[in-house]
Amino acid sequence: MALFHSMVAYMFHRRYFALGGGSALALALAGCAGSNDLMPEPAAPAEPAAAPSRPSVPARPLTRTIERPDYKSVYGEYPGERFAIKAFDFEQVDSRYLRQTVEYPWAEPVGTVLIDPGARHLYFVEGPRRATRYGVGVGREGFLWSGDAHINMKRDWPDWIPPAEMVARDPEIRAQLEKTPRGMGVPGGTRSPLGARAMYLFGEGRDLGYRIHGTTEPETIGTNVSSGCIRMVNQDIAHLYTRARIGTHVVVLA
Repeated sequence: MALFHSMVAYMFHRRYFALGGGSALALALAGCAGSNDLMPEPAAPAEPAAAPSRPSVPARPLTRTIERPDYKSVYGEYPGERFAIKAFDFEQVDSRYLRQTVEYPWAEPVGTVLIDPGARHLYFVEGPRRATRYGVGVGREGFLWSGDAHINMKRDWPDWIPPAEMVARDPEIRAQLEKTPRGMGVPGGTRSPLGARAMYLFGEGRDLGYRIHGTTEPETIGTNVSSGCIRMVNQDIAHLYTRARIGTHVVVLA
């Protein structure tokens, strides 16, 4: 816990405030937008990239639910993992933000990921007029970038590498980091703020500093909590991870 308390103190110093409040773990996630977690790739820019010249698209209204899975099953303990994905009480989350198959009357082709930060939803287009809709948590930077991107990299149980300036500022963080293949950080696993999976968005020939990743706080889905990234329940990010391939087109609404 000392590690996360130190992260919180740093982020308050930098004035990274979650839009709806949140926990220490949520605030710690600011590092995923500005860290060297893609090493040996060049590090992402410290601040979110400006939105490209793409017309603003209004938030998508809720559409009819076609099917809901057995939530006790899909949000139960997830098998076959290197680290435990524990069951969680899905009744803590508004049912609008639980995974479901919905009508999708818009033009994006099959296989597209569409993120609607304002509605706190992520869609994966499964077929004509049909998509899987997931609830997400959205951070401050999640509202500052919009446009078209693609998934350039995916990681299973990703390491979290804090920015060098965060480490230099706080010796408590430095003392608790471990050696990873990409530098000193929090190894992938149950302590990593990035959760069970991460997908990294690239566009305009560069890393956009925009991530879709898991969380250890599933009860925060459907709220504005984290700073920097789009978070999903670990069971949901694992589900999406098997469908969204490298090169998948991603649309982030303004």
